Amino acid sequence: MEKHVGSAKRSVIIKASVETVWKKLSKITKLDWLEEQKSSKFLSQKKYGVGAIRLISFEDGSDVEEHVVEWSTKKGFSYIAITGLPLLAYLATISMKKVSSGRVKVTWQSYFVSDKKKKEFLEFSKFLNQFYTKSLHNLKSNIQRN
Repeated sequence: MEKHVGSAKRSVIIKASVETVWKKLSKITKLDWLEEQKSSKFLSQKKYGVGAIRLISFEDGSDVEEHVVEWSTKKGFSYIAITGLPLLAYLATISMKKVSSGRVKVTWQSYFVSDKKKKEFLEFSKFLNQFYTKSLHNLKSNIQRN
């Protein structure tokens, strides 16, 4: 079957310090900002950095297991999803960068591969971009509210 390759990328500017944004992002199972997330928990004893593993349960009943594969304090981290997505491969990075005093740009981007039909692949790509947009908006609102 034919394979399809895609990517998604969304960003948001948050009025907060790098430290405040990192404090929120680095707590990788405290995901009150993640769209349609029901619960999340660690599957590893490691809670931060490369090797940390989390399981995110969503309102639609899906469970996604993710492994942190890169970690750079106050800059971001990368992770792979190994179960729960209709994909063969998924690598994502959430990064942050100070853009001015009291303003941080957070970018969420991913690369993914699917063997689903073209229509299903395109629907998932659209969904993922919308999911990133909504989740980043939630993150911004959550941080700026506190």
